[in-house]
Amino acid sequence: MKKETFLVVVPPQRLGELRGLNVVPGHLAYRVGQGPHLLRTGIPTAARGGLMVLDGQDWGGRGESGTFCQEVVRECQARGFTGVICDFEGEATAMKLALLRELERHVCRRGWAMYVPECYGEAIPNAHVMVPSALSGGSLELRLREVGERFGRGRVTLALQRAAEDFLLPAPRGSGTALTREELGRRMERLRPAVFFSRELCARYFTYMTREGRPHFVLFDDADTLRQKLAVARQAGISTFLAAWPEVEDAVGALGLCREETQTTKSEGKREKA
Repeated sequence: MKKETFLVVVPPQRLGELRGLNVVPGHLAYRVGQGPHLLRTGIPTAARGGLMVLDGQDWGGRGESGTFCQEVVRECQARGFTGVICDFEGEATAMKLALLRELERHVCRRGWAMYVPECYGEAIPNAHVMVPSALSGGSLELRLREVGERFGRGRVTLALQRAAEDFLLPAPRGSGTALTREELGRRMERLRPAVFFSRELCARYFTYMTREGRPHFVLFDDADTLRQKLAVARQAGISTFLAAWPEVEDAVGALGLCREETQTTKSEGKREKA
């Protein structure tokens, strides 16, 4: 069986919550500042191992990237990081692409891993490509097989998303209003809808009508749909997964993230109490 890697992006103050889980932490404490320069926030001095999560969404795109990449390398070496997760969502600008290409040379030269959004996958050929798990239409299985053929299955990383979205029908653009977990819970409590499961999307859904007679379609994930998305990805030959800790903290059992020794210890403790 191919070895699997599960990356969990976590803010510095919650790093301790990953103890006992079979995951690799992604330290959500770094961003690209003007210059560009590497900026860090709140990461404990003792934090070691895992990967750097680099937020580049607000960077203006100006400046030479050489010095910045050296700053990234020095921080990774000092912390024992083995890779960089590049959170560069949004428009794929020429300046961001130039920085990522420069960073790719520094990272890959040292045998570290680099993860980029799908829109940069073809331009950064040595990086892993993060493919979102959430779909509003089509088939997750076909989607993952397509990106596997496009980039190579070994490069694809399934980015698990705990999605919840409310669509006013018809929705020709395939986008709706994002719901927080609390908003979804309140909506379901108020509507008491019949909930169904979409095998194609690996997500749950329900429909409702407003008082004005306007039809809505709500699509959402829970611990079980995330588990099923992992299963579909494995069948497509994908063995690297990524998720934000707040989105999977209540799903560690369903996703099989507990270490075997931790599960064994819990079982022994239950037997002793009995």
